[in-house]
Amino acid sequence: MILRRIGKFITFLTAVLAVLVVIAGGGWLLWEQIQGSGPSSPSQGVSRDALESFLVRLYLNLNQEDLTKPMSNDDTPIPFTIEVGETAGTIAQRLQEMGLISDAELFRLYVKYNNLDANLEAGEYTLRANMTMEEIAYALLEARYDEIEITILPGWRLEEIAEMLRDNTEISPEEFLTQARQGDFENPILADRPLGTSVEGYLFPDTYRIPANADARQLIEILLSAFEANFTPEMREAAAARGMTIYQVVTLASIVEREAVLDWERPIIASVYLNRLDPNTETRGYLQADPTFQYAKGYDPETGKWWNPMQVDEAATIDSPYNTFLYPGLPPGPICSPSLASLQAVVYPAETDYLFFYSKGDGSHVFARTYEEHLQNQQQYQ
Repeated sequence: MILRRIGKFITFLTAVLAVLVVIAGGGWLLWEQIQGSGPSSPSQGVSRDALESFLVRLYLNLNQEDLTKPMSNDDTPIPFTIEVGETAGTIAQRLQEMGLISDAELFRLYVKYNNLDANLEAGEYTLRANMTMEEIAYALLEARYDEIEITILPGWRLEEIAEMLRDNTEISPEEFLTQARQGDFENPILADRPLGTSVEGYLFPDTYRIPANADARQLIEILLSAFEANFTPEMREAAAARGMTIYQVVTLASIVEREAVLDWERPIIASVYLNRLDPNTETRGYLQADPTFQYAKGYDPETGKWWNPMQVDEAATIDSPYNTFLYPGLPPGPICSPSLASLQAVVYPAETDYLFFYSKGDGSHVFARTYEEHLQNQQQYQ
């Protein structure tokens, strides 16, 4: 290897001397430029940068075989990482040490001459020994990020998201819950959220491809950005026109999410709850929403579920501001992640005077204006 490099150097030196002979007519001027007397005008001859570029090009041409010949025929994938701030020189040296290229300096000169050195991107790569030096140089311009796919379902509360993360990612569920409950995120969608509250309700349900090495905070920021993108300026204007903050919309939409099965019913169910909020109606401002009681009750070790059907005689058994059978108005905050359809249902509700609804048992509901009608519906569909 050493003799081969010496031979290449002698060949290169011979070529350089030949070039100097060719340009000997301007030798003194060229010598002054090489010694650092500054750039010359076009009439003064060849500049130092031009000469350097010419010599590098000549060197690359003389070593074209090394640039275009892979180290072997082995196509085994080899992971390679470029760290943030790493130089072309250190990258080249590591490539040579790993047996991916034959000459680190040749690689460095190649990427510099082709203006690739500033574009070598930090990240993860998969290289192979059967790639040429040129192929490796261009492969390192676009990092490959390992990703995983996760799905957050509408109606999930924070704890259910944490369980999904435990089963499908390297994200600590405990760290996720800590970050979500601290509430120290600065996304503008959270602007009217009460200080110190969690991000419950704002983690937009959808299927995502996230970096495999994402941490809990990065994931939450991704989900918040998705919420911000989906809760459009038009929806914000419509909410404001109804006298509702985004936080109030999300809170009510989370209840609609846990009640509705059929999309077409969501705006009707939203109208029922909006009507119930009026203290002058028959409900006196009490939402009396089963999902809020279920949220307050939380995990049931007997069923292994976070959401369990509420029995009529349970309504007064849990003293919590989330229990809307005991406390009027909206609960303190969202109880789950509502879908876009539920958010839209609250922002654009149906215009009704319904105050009650009852499940028919097939996913649909029957609606009533008075409690007497509601009791009749219960008798019919119970």
